[in-house]
Amino acid sequence: MNKKKQLAKNTIIIFIGKVCTQLISFFLLPLYTGYLKTSEYGIVDLITTYITLLVPIITLELEMSIFRYLVDSRDKKSDTKKLISNNFIILNTGLFIFTIIYLILTSFFKIEYRWLILFDIFVCTISGNFLQVARGLGKTIDYSISCILTGLTTILSNIVLIVFLKRGADGMIFSMALANGICSLYLFLRLKLYKYINLRSFDKKLVKEMNKYSIPLIPNGISWWIINASDRTIISTILGSAANGLYAVSNKFPVILSSLLGVFNLSWSESAALHINEDDRDEFFSDICNTVVKLFTALGVGMIACLPIVFPILINIKYDEAFYYIPILVLGAIFNVVICLYSAIYIARKMTKEVATTSVIGAIINIVINLLLIKYIGLYAASISTAISYFIMMIHRHIDLKKYMTIKYDDGLILKTLLIYTFAIILYYQRNIILDIINLIVVVTYCILLNKKFLLSTFNSVKKKIIH
Repeated sequence: MNKKKQLAKNTIIIFIGKVCTQLISFFLLPLYTGYLKTSEYGIVDLITTYITLLVPIITLELEMSIFRYLVDSRDKKSDTKKLISNNFIILNTGLFIFTIIYLILTSFFKIEYRWLILFDIFVCTISGNFLQVARGLGKTIDYSISCILTGLTTILSNIVLIVFLKRGADGMIFSMALANGICSLYLFLRLKLYKYINLRSFDKKLVKEMNKYSIPLIPNGISWWIINASDRTIISTILGSAANGLYAVSNKFPVILSSLLGVFNLSWSESAALHINEDDRDEFFSDICNTVVKLFTALGVGMIACLPIVFPILINIKYDEAFYYIPILVLGAIFNVVICLYSAIYIARKMTKEVATTSVIGAIINIVINLLLIKYIGLYAASISTAISYFIMMIHRHIDLKKYMTIKYDDGLILKTLLIYTFAIILYYQRNIILDIINLIVVVTYCILLNKKFLLSTFNSVKKKIIH
């Protein structure tokens, strides 16, 4: 199977499962905005944000390391067993140390949902690690099934706890923990991880090597958290949790793009690692980057054109202010597409320090702009600071990557993208139904023309399979 077909196959398999978890919060938006107060939703969003920060710190970004090393050892059973055993030891050691520190620190402060948050952190850490083990072993179907189970559990438990039992914020937190717990249990049993684990296989040299790869990713992970989540902390502190609830809703739409990108990036990072040293890598990577940027440009501008029509249907009127921050966040999400494409190349080359450096730069810029503007322009400061930090990171990585390879984009792609986004955003803010329809027609036409080559290729491929 050639490189593109393998990449497409893995992406489709992962997408089928991952869409259940990554997009689940979007499909549950009517439930959340209908049954939770803006302040409740803001609190839950802040808790989720901090859990996202803590997980990579607890594990020292171990999940990224175990994935990368398992890819290289797929044909060596003894190496695979040693890697998974050491992964298990490091993971449990990290969780044990964190639990002790957490219980000591939280005993001095009154923390709402103290035990529930600890349980959530625990299962999220384990499920995240097991998911990367599944990917590293090449078990993409099992990976996908576990994601489907997570999604179904999230839906059912949210409906029961929030709608019927009226549990509110704590019901939403428990739903997330329950879903990740079921995911962990499924993967542990399905992959038969217990057969790989041997505590006597502890290898100090291997642990040191894995940590050497993963530890530089910690500042990268923290920086991404700062870019994505410092906004929430600043908003909650200065403007209040209700304002954070509004911002959380506006973020749910660009998160669709980030979620889809995350699905692709899972298979892309594997493909990049497998083909990084081949002779035609520049041509292959340039082709993929062009195709992905065009597709996500179309998705982003298409979302901006559709939202004026669907937003009032999906979102409760008390969250209406969230409408105005979405286009800026969507633009930032498009910049993030390029950043993630380049990140996979860096990681494939095992250049994790370079990844961390650019992420730290973006994080600092995000905080500075946010703090300078938030008192003057409110929630716009958070969305603008995010978009600018992503833009600068994108430019920095593109220039830096030229030292190692050449990524070429189609002529005029950047200019055309800027023009269509400007057009779509201007009409978006008019909130006029006639202009909204015109916007949608123009944008859909542009998106089809932009991706004509990819669409024709996909259509012909599907047609041949059906005929065959």
